[in-house]
This record gives sequence, structure tokens and C-alpha cells, in this order.
Amino acid sequence: MSIKVHDANTYLAIGLGGIAGSLSRFGISTFLNATFFPFATLLVNLVGCFLLPIASNHPRLQRLSAPYRVAIGTGFLGSFTTFSTFSVDTWQLFQAHPITAFGYVFISVFGGLACAFLGFKLARKKVEES
Repeated sequence: MSIKVHDANTYLAIGLGGIAGSLSRFGISTFLNATFFPFATLLVNLVGCFLLPIASNHPRLQRLSAPYRVAIGTGFLGSFTTFSTFSVDTWQLFQAHPITAFGYVFISVFGGLACAFLGFKLARKKVEES
């Protein structure tokens, strides 16, 4: 196993992407202001599941330099999606509304898989068109 050392631009790109992703997630959470159901967490996780395969496979994005690609994938989308928050939200929801919590998990997991599938299909379509 080898460890790859990246240049400073890569780390800077990840950090800047992470700032943008975190601020975006915060903005969505503030805008949706959770009631009894964590809609904001569900939304960012589904959007992230859709966007990550596009960011990883879209031909136009593949032409970007490595720092830009990791800024989008690892930086922005890594900080935008919230699996740890998903876990805490699920546990808290389960305490008060167990049936709703199971629905939330079901929609998050299978909705995320469906969004990832659609993202891959869209990216592959763009590859075939180019």
C-alpha cells in the first residue's frame, strides 16, 4: 500500500469546497427549519447521492484538474452530505416516532440508491454523447 502525497493546491481546494458545502448545508437546514421530521438532512443526502456520481463520472468534470475535482467531490459534497447527522436525527426521531423513523431510514437509503443510479445513468449518457 502506498500513500500518495498531494500538493498544497489539492488541500486548499478540498478546504474551500468543504467550506462551500458546509455553508450550503447550513443554509438548507436554516431554510427548512426542521419540525418533527428531518427534511433538510433527507434533502441534502438525496441531492448528494445524486450529485456525487455525476461529479465523479461526467465527461466535462473529468477534464478539470485534480484539485478542482476533489474540491467538488471530497470538499463540497463531502461536507454537504450529512450521514452522521442522519444517524443522530434517526435516533432522535425513533425516540418519539418509531414508525416515522423507519420510514425516514427507508426513504434515505432507497431514495439515495435511486438518486445515485440516476446520477450514474445521466453521467454515462453524457459520456456517450461526447
